[in-house]
Amino acid sequence: SSGINAEYGGAQAYQNPLILPNRGMFIQTQTTPNPNSLKFIPGIQILDHIGTYDFSTLESARISPLARQLFRIDGVTRVFLAPDFISVTKDDNEQPWNTMKPDIFACIMDFFSSNQPVLLDEATLESTSSINDDDDETTIMIKELLDTRIRPTVMEDGGDIRFVSFEDGIVKLALQGSCSGCPSSSVTLKNGIENMMQFYIPEVLSVEAVDDEIAELQNKVFDEFDQTLNDK
Repeated sequence: SSGINAEYGGAQAYQNPLILPNRGMFIQTQTTPNPNSLKFIPGIQILDHIGTYDFSTLESARISPLARQLFRIDGVTRVFLAPDFISVTKDDNEQPWNTMKPDIFACIMDFFSSNQPVLLDEATLESTSSINDDDDETTIMIKELLDTRIRPTVMEDGGDIRFVSFEDGIVKLALQGSCSGCPSSSVTLKNGIENMMQFYIPEVLSVEAVDDEIAELQNKVFDEFDQTLNDK
């Protein structure tokens, strides 16, 4: 078995389900390898397309009414949206989960009963693992390995990993959702992802994590979206 399953397969069974019969919603929580991040599973589709959105600031969440509402809860520092779950990350020094969960449950419940769109703009960020015309054979193999073997496992743990670049034997990846800031993510990156990539793709010399480049890319897209709104 791959190292990624051993190192990053720490998600535990569903805990503390909140049954909301009057609203027809059954929210479950699932722990992640990051003690400051929890998965919230409302049992309904959140995004109507395959993809994820990672919001690390309130400003970056301006295209998502749901993420904005969650950021208003004291202690919330990151919101990650996937097709069928929401990962919420809290400040390490803020209140414990048992005092934050009721507010998060209520926020999710109220949002989905309001019929607001999860995203203001249906246009999605271009997948960074999609194959481009100028990708060489090694880059294509890296992206395919990410999509088929690595990302599904990481998403089980409440996060995502995006391809940033491959140059001089170094693969740069961005850690998102519960993976960002997770104490075990560096071990996962080296013992799990790097080992797997080197096994299948000998051209890969090392794998490194970068956060800022994806954030800059997202902010650029968000700024362009704002400009589009202003032009209307």
